[in-house]
Amino acid sequence: MRAWGRLATVLALIWFAPVPLQAQGTGVTLGGLESVRGLPIEIVADDLQVDNTTGETLFRGNAVLGQGDMRLAAESIRIVFSTGDEQRIRRLEASGGVTLVTSEEAAEARDVDYDVDSGTVNMRGSVILTQGPNVLSGDVFRFDLDTGQGRMEGNVRTIIQSGDP
Repeated sequence: MRAWGRLATVLALIWFAPVPLQAQGTGVTLGGLESVRGLPIEIVADDLQVDNTTGETLFRGNAVLGQGDMRLAAESIRIVFSTGDEQRIRRLEASGGVTLVTSEEAAEARDVDYDVDSGTVNMRGSVILTQGPNVLSGDVFRFDLDTGQGRMEGNVRTIIQSGDP
């Protein structure tokens, strides 16, 4: 369960680093990830589309979002901003072979959705979460940042290294 919480925290941190996680009511500790908070976020892609009427920004083709030593790579990264006077990120969706890598963890899935309003992270399609030698995999992974609870569903497999030789 510790790996789930840290990976969900990484997802939240990467996407919304300038906004303190405690302000969003997550209550999830940042552990060793504190060093990247507030660092600039860079996104590169082959193509960028912006729609100010819907508040959507789409990075397509070899999209990579980076912050410090963290990288999120996918075929596309879609960011939905609120419309009106208060411009804030409401949702982030990554699709097409999503890979998230930090110095301590890694996650893979076909698609990842982070809904800021509900505080949920959903990963779908051949989900693999790793932390050191430990691995958790399944079809769908759901994590609630507000409660700190996660659930892996469908073809779940866990490999936990005991540390004993």
